[in-house]
Amino acid sequence: MFSNCIFVRAELARHREFLYQIAYSWCHQPALAEDLVQETMLKALKNAKQLKNQAVIRGWLSKILANSWYDYLRRTRDTVDLDNLPFENEVDEMDIHERQDIISRIRARISRLPIGQRQVITLIDITGFSHAEVAEILDIPVGTVMSRVCRARKALKQGMKDYAPRHAVSRAQIRRVK
Repeated sequence: MFSNCIFVRAELARHREFLYQIAYSWCHQPALAEDLVQETMLKALKNAKQLKNQAVIRGWLSKILANSWYDYLRRTRDTVDLDNLPFENEVDEMDIHERQDIISRIRARISRLPIGQRQVITLIDITGFSHAEVAEILDIPVGTVMSRVCRARKALKQGMKDYAPRHAVSRAQIRRVK
């Protein structure tokens, strides 16, 4: 268990980067992501006695982070309505940095997804949580997780289909002869 404060701090420090990656994928603002992680760490230290099984610490911390994110959204609700953000068309600029460009575009598309879809897509596809773990972290039914992830992937696919590499078509037409 977590009776030793030094051990608790070391364990939390070990998961800090993991939490930052999730927070940043949700908000796309470095300072806000850092604030969310800091708030998560403080809440985790304060409530360390609630964690009975050290093996589930990633899920426990992710749930605290999700609750901190929800708290932030509630505080700023009158200025930002993330569920109604539209997708914007982007300029197709493929160059020698094609791979990096595609990664940037995917990140931009993820940032424009409704918050519920953004959360499940990052928790499942980026951090590797199972559908059941995400349902527990976000406190929603597994079916809701599945439908959100499906809609998010569909939106990402639809939004990115115009950004296929230009030379992909010509590559597909090349046949290998042995």
